[in-house]
Amino acid sequence: MAEIKYININYPFKNSPKGFFLDLTSDENTAIKADLMHLILTRKGQRLYNPDFGTDLLRYIFEPEDGLTLSKIKEEIDAAVNKYLPKLKVNEITVEPSELNDHAAVVRFDYTITDDVFTTTDFVIINI
Repeated sequence: MAEIKYININYPFKNSPKGFFLDLTSDENTAIKADLMHLILTRKGQRLYNPDFGTDLLRYIFEPEDGLTLSKIKEEIDAAVNKYLPKLKVNEITVEPSELNDHAAVVRFDYTITDDVFTTTDFVIINI
């Protein structure tokens, strides 16, 4: 039987049914999706020895929901993804005001994972 290679910590954090401390990913597409979520939801300065990792999305919580704020959110995410996830190509980032909360936004990432031979297209939706 072939040994399974684990790549990184899965998102969202949860206990591992296999006896690890946290659940781990074993395929590359799931790992990249988890990396994307970890990158976006990590505040800059929160990661030890890498203070530039992450985004500053929390500073936009009480900003007006106008085109300028939504475009700044897109730029923030796009810059972080381009710097830290080289296999991931962002096709489109859509930021819209949330219908459920006055001080929230819904962000949709359409992206393509590129490796040497194959490409995979997927999306992620988060509420910030």
